[in-house]
Amino acid sequence: MSAIIERRRAVSSPQRGTPARRRRSGDLRVAMIFLLPATVGFVGFYLWPTLRTMYLSFTEYSLLAPPEWAGLDNYRRLLQDRQFWNSLRVTVEYVVINIGVQTIVALGLAVLMHRLTRSGLIRGVLLLPYLVANVVVALIWYTMLDAQLGIVNQALEWVGLDPVAFFGEQSTAIPAIALINVWRHMGYTALLLFAGLQAIPKTVYEAAATDGASEPRIFRSITLPLLRPALALVLVLTVIGSFQIFDTVAVTTKGGPVNATRVIYYYIYELAFQRFTFGYAAAICVALFAILASLALMQLKLLRADQTDLD
Repeated sequence: MSAIIERRRAVSSPQRGTPARRRRSGDLRVAMIFLLPATVGFVGFYLWPTLRTMYLSFTEYSLLAPPEWAGLDNYRRLLQDRQFWNSLRVTVEYVVINIGVQTIVALGLAVLMHRLTRSGLIRGVLLLPYLVANVVVALIWYTMLDAQLGIVNQALEWVGLDPVAFFGEQSTAIPAIALINVWRHMGYTALLLFAGLQAIPKTVYEAAATDGASEPRIFRSITLPLLRPALALVLVLTVIGSFQIFDTVAVTTKGGPVNATRVIYYYIYELAFQRFTFGYAAAICVALFAILASLALMQLKLLRADQTDLD
């Protein structure tokens, strides 16, 4: 009897070298080949620079001499650096304006596309500003908002208003930069939210319409709750991207006037490539990494990105 049982087990269990096992092994090799370029790129351009930056943050380093171990000196300097805290405050101001306006406008565009039209042409037009390089967009708007020759100030004069130095005044410089980036990114953000809206079943809207719910009530009670996972992802991505603002500032205000637009990325650039204090710049990079990681985790937790009301 035991011999019969062992024979049945041998027949029922997969054998080494069977076609199914060989096929799985071949699929694994093919997958590893396709993943290899991405892995090399990740290690070479992300992982290694991150580890190198963390090491340099504990050193005194310039291009003229090898790194010298400094322990926590750079981090102590960071805590007492008023310019660092000012750049962080300016960056937070930019992020609040950019994310607040961009999210509201993009959400409105996404809902309009979802409820009124799903034309591919309209989606393409909304995406056009995002396809233009950020530096080009910044230079175009810098010219249009010029206090002397800009078409925007000429239009203000035509209606009897005084011209505004959008990039020359401390109170308007950061809002101007933030709204420029809102104009460029709102179409892309709207398409991300539109993709989330498409995942909401039509039967939910049909049931609400049958019950006589108005469009504002449908938006508050159905669209926003069911869109929460997609909205959480979009907010995390846009907040991280907004903290990395650099190019618009670099080609317009260069941190001015009077440090009003010296965002944290531009401050890091100045420290590293103008003052050659690479160790201290690396310490600020590590601090920024910790801030962004904490913000991302906090957003995902508060917005319950892993849960959906469809269940």
